[in-house]
Amino acid sequence: QVQLVESGGGSVQGGGSLRLSCAATGARSSYSMNCLAWFRQAPGKEREGVASIDPNGDTRYLESVKGRFTISEDISKNTLYLQMNSLQPEDTAIYYCAAASVWCGNWYLAWVYKAWGQGTQVTVSS
Repeated sequence: QVQLVESGGGSVQGGGSLRLSCAATGARSSYSMNCLAWFRQAPGKEREGVASIDPNGDTRYLESVKGRFTISEDISKNTLYLQMNSLQPEDTAIYYCAAASVWCGNWYLAWVYKAWGQGTQVTVSS
């Protein structure tokens, strides 16, 4: 089972930026990870998909983060990233990275992911 470890969370003012990282214990191929994604969960709300990337580099985003967030990966480092710009208070949540053996057709569904990181807190003040 692959292990995922997030880092990079913190507190910023509205309009600021953060970059989250998610380090995996191995390469995509060694664990048959096809869909990598970022999810977030705010207090009292359900976990929601923020962005995903598949082995071809195709990306998908939650509508509310399009144009502000960018998902990417460094295959040589087995690391997934989420660059978050123009952050807004409503982006405040715990952010999780996740990996699935299936491709990203249903990337926004949390149940398709078999591996999750421990989460990193992002707090945006107004």
